Amino acid sequence: MSQQEWLDRDFYAALGVPSTASAGEIKKAYRTLARELHPDANPHNTEVGDRFKAVSEAYAVLSDPATRKDYDRVRRLLRSGASTGTGFPPRAGSGGFEFGDLFGSGPPFTMADPLGGVGDVLGDLFRRAGTRTASARPRRGSDVETETRLSFQEAVAGMVLPLWMTGPMVCTSCHGSGIRPGTRQRTCPHCRGVGARNRNLGGFGFSEPCEGCRGTGSIVDTPCPDCQGNGIGDRTRTISVRVPPGVSDGQRIRLPAQGEPGLGGAPSGDLYVTVRVEPDPVFARSGDDLTVTVPVSFAELALGTVLSVPNFDGRVSLKIPPGTQSGRTFRLRGRGVPRRGDAVGDLLVTVEVAVPSDLGQEAAEALRAYARAEEIGGFDPRPGWAESR
Repeated sequence: MSQQEWLDRDFYAALGVPSTASAGEIKKAYRTLARELHPDANPHNTEVGDRFKAVSEAYAVLSDPATRKDYDRVRRLLRSGASTGTGFPPRAGSGGFEFGDLFGSGPPFTMADPLGGVGDVLGDLFRRAGTRTASARPRRGSDVETETRLSFQEAVAGMVLPLWMTGPMVCTSCHGSGIRPGTRQRTCPHCRGVGARNRNLGGFGFSEPCEGCRGTGSIVDTPCPDCQGNGIGDRTRTISVRVPPGVSDGQRIRLPAQGEPGLGGAPSGDLYVTVRVEPDPVFARSGDDLTVTVPVSFAELALGTVLSVPNFDGRVSLKIPPGTQSGRTFRLRGRGVPRRGDAVGDLLVTVEVAVPSDLGQEAAEALRAYARAEEIGGFDPRPGWAESR
């Protein structure tokens, strides 16, 4: 990549995001483009393959906070015409400064001629970029996120949930090596297995990835026919997810090494399952406590009664003492949501008077008689209420 190409290269534009995009926006844009442009989805389309490579290079730079910071600084310095006395960038026609596959692979670049502020930034950027790996080098797989929905009762009780996942997985034929079973890879004759070749241009001396092996140090003559040497293939699999009792809405469950497979035998990424809990028509939660509101009659609160309260493991009896006020909450210990260990939350039962919308004649006459008895007995439901108003 020449210096002019470096100046013209816009990794943000390659991903279709502004330079102020957040890390999450950059990741989302890359995943969308990677799915659309992946070579497996566009066989024999060279143009799409080139764009896929450009998108991958852009994400390799912008996904790393330190590398992105240095990239932004380089662009600002070069665009502002930063110079070190000898002039930088070098004059046109000098052959340009060949960065090689800067953001894909290769060992660290060595700056032979210091360039002041620009040189320091470039040096830091090259060293970071050199530690990144190309698709052929071992690289940990990406993490995968998905969601699942549970009923309220399933979330409280916990369960083993089967998930059907479709996506890239380690090739079952070559076990991720990319080599046809029964064959071997050979040492690259160009770099003798080092994966890099030294190169000098003007005042710069650096190492760049070997073109013969793309920086891997080895050559595969007989790639696996099932995955075309990628070591990865798409398939559908079932994963059993153990949802612990008492999981709450929005909680994430991590399944190690169940994400996208790593390249070159590297470990797989992790799978994160976000749990969405459906609301229940009867119960609600307050932390580890279950809450329920039970409708009762005035007579039940005034005279006292025994209520049969529903619970996930059956029903429980609750004694209501005479004279209980509407809206009072009773606590039944150990009847709520399981916590870590053997602890369990409580069941909070709130009683609330239900007023009939239509009284029969007999009930209405009885209620009027009761109201008169209340008045004679001196009962005032609002003693001292609103006296200051």
